[in-house]
Amino acid sequence: MTVQNTSALQLRVAIVGSGPAGIYAGNILTNAVQAQGGTVAIDLFESLPAPYGLIRYGVAPDHPRIKGIVNSLHEMLDAGTTRFIGNVEVGRDIALEELHERYDAVILATGAIRDAALGIPGIDLPRSYGAADFVAWFDGHPDVPREWPLAEREVAVIGNGNVALDVARILAKHAVDLRPTEIADNVLAGLEASAVTDVHVFGRRGPLDVKFTPIELRELGEVRDVDIVLADEDFEALDAAPLPNNQLKVIKRIFESWRARGTQGASRRLHLHFFHAPVEVLGDEEQGVTGVRFERTAPIGDNAVIGTGELRDIPVQAVYRAVGYYGTPVIGAPFDEVRGVVPNVEGRVTDGDSPVTGLYATGWIKRGPVGLIGHTKSDAMETVAHLVADAEAGRLVAPIVDGDVLDLLAEREVEYTTWDGWLALDAHERELGATHEHTRERVKVVPRDEQVQISRAGSLTLS
Repeated sequence: MTVQNTSALQLRVAIVGSGPAGIYAGNILTNAVQAQGGTVAIDLFESLPAPYGLIRYGVAPDHPRIKGIVNSLHEMLDAGTTRFIGNVEVGRDIALEELHERYDAVILATGAIRDAALGIPGIDLPRSYGAADFVAWFDGHPDVPREWPLAEREVAVIGNGNVALDVARILAKHAVDLRPTEIADNVLAGLEASAVTDVHVFGRRGPLDVKFTPIELRELGEVRDVDIVLADEDFEALDAAPLPNNQLKVIKRIFESWRARGTQGASRRLHLHFFHAPVEVLGDEEQGVTGVRFERTAPIGDNAVIGTGELRDIPVQAVYRAVGYYGTPVIGAPFDEVRGVVPNVEGRVTDGDSPVTGLYATGWIKRGPVGLIGHTKSDAMETVAHLVADAEAGRLVAPIVDGDVLDLLAEREVEYTTWDGWLALDAHERELGATHEHTRERVKVVPRDEQVQISRAGSLTLS
């Protein structure tokens, strides 16, 4: 990204959210302004005591390769050009308007951590869960219950994206195979006691329309003592389907290898169902979930399907909906309740038809929960380009309140955490992993108050 005439800029910017979207935005903004001789002071606010957002609390613990992105995020924050301020919720501990009074601009990067709705009868029955809540549990999120009910043998996962695959894999995988990961002790204990033997994953469209990446799909077939169960009827169209790109060719080869392999008598099974559109979750308030009713669909071209009218009831005792995420609003900022995003034009937040002066958005809260890390970087570049252009054109309002925001938070007795505090918590978790009976890279500290205590004590020690 090329930014012109930024040498005179002296900016103070607040970013709300310390996942990849927020960290990339801070790094790109710093580089853009400093490259032209300007200066920018950035404060990165996070509602959790630790940084990294969904990279820490939304990626399955058995995916260390994906979590490798943490290394680059760490380097950006460790450079010291962006100040991390954790355990601070904007809208509760400090108002958005108070940020506007103290900063030239505010960038919202709060992401999407709630489950999108699935509007079918019975979806709110007992033992019907949102995938986001289950992911938060197995990733040791501090704000969810410590225990998760896993007393059912047969469960359904509705969705054909990477989150659905993560949920299905964790449900089907033997807990002993998760011991080397950074999984929290309470989660490991819960999975060790799991009664699950059969996990059914349902997609509305066909095998070549899945949203899984080939890597995610291939890893599914490598899970120990778990059979992949496929129905021949779901692959009749696949055998003659044209393959327009290499990714689809890889996906087809993976499915073909599984069909050729068949089942091996494993103790657990992962059933992949295609052309199944959910119609109703069966059961009642007393029994809870007893099954899911689906309508069989058929392909009609252009990745579309049509209902056939054929209904099928699949007996299960729990349901996980993994049909997408829904954005996290910020009190005081506009929010589109339908799309689950902050309304914006290329990152400039709008209220009706008018831009909100000095307010920007990036990441999933800007465009919805789609795309990978690469999209997050391009999002941030677009948003930052507009912020810098607005600053150059004099469209931003200069801060009217002096002083360090940390003094305000201390005055309000907000127990904020810092980057030094995170380094202390990180070291503590790694030490827990090194001394654990099953040696791990780390063992996550789950309770929020314990995270805060370790972080704040460590921050004082490091400083």
